[in-house]
Amino acid sequence: MKAVKTDQERPRQYRSVVRAEGARRTRHAIVVAASALFVQDGYGRTSLAAVAAAAGVARPTVTAAFGSKPALLREVLDQALAGDDEPVPVAERPWFSPVWESRTPRDALAGYAQVCTLIGRRAARLIEVARRAADTSPEVADLWASLQRNRRAGAAMVVDHLERLAPDEGALPHDRRVDALWFFNDPAHYDTLVGQCHWREADFTAWLAARMQEAQCLGAGPRRPVRRNRRPADR
Repeated sequence: MKAVKTDQERPRQYRSVVRAEGARRTRHAIVVAASALFVQDGYGRTSLAAVAAAAGVARPTVTAAFGSKPALLREVLDQALAGDDEPVPVAERPWFSPVWESRTPRDALAGYAQVCTLIGRRAARLIEVARRAADTSPEVADLWASLQRNRRAGAAMVVDHLERLAPDEGALPHDRRVDALWFFNDPAHYDTLVGQCHWREADFTAWLAARMQEAQCLGAGPRRPVRRNRRPADR
């Protein structure tokens, strides 16, 4: 027999939903404020008190929500990379689907260049903040190392997909293909060419897709071993 909810229970549930939504809005305001201050003033000069003031909340609220400044930076970066605070991996986001839905390696890399452009627009300057802060903060150094590992894992995931699409296409071994894609998926390229050199995003995306396709040696035939330079003593 199903339990019947009383009228006293319904208002309690409603208040719980309201509190949860209020907490989420507060976290969002803190993340937005922190993002702006980290880019504007740098990690070291941005205090939790300054973030709280910009977000319109008390400093203990920031600490209660995120715990520490490195944890706040991690959340800021996570949301910049993903686009929101939903617990959905980047590779499963709708804007990543052109990579998985492509039928040729060239089309997949064109889609991946679009993904890299989108991520660069949202996160390039924040990632630069983390890179600089890693020199002086052990916690941020760990975060920076994690960012690099995740970026390489993303490159490996895309290369795996390319090799499934065309097992015999490309002249480089798997690890070398991952190395090349890891180099080109760095948001620093977006910051340099779009942010500093003022390229149009469409031009950057086209340039990046071409460079990725060249680096994967698409159309170069079956893979062959990379020849190593012999030492003088071996000649």
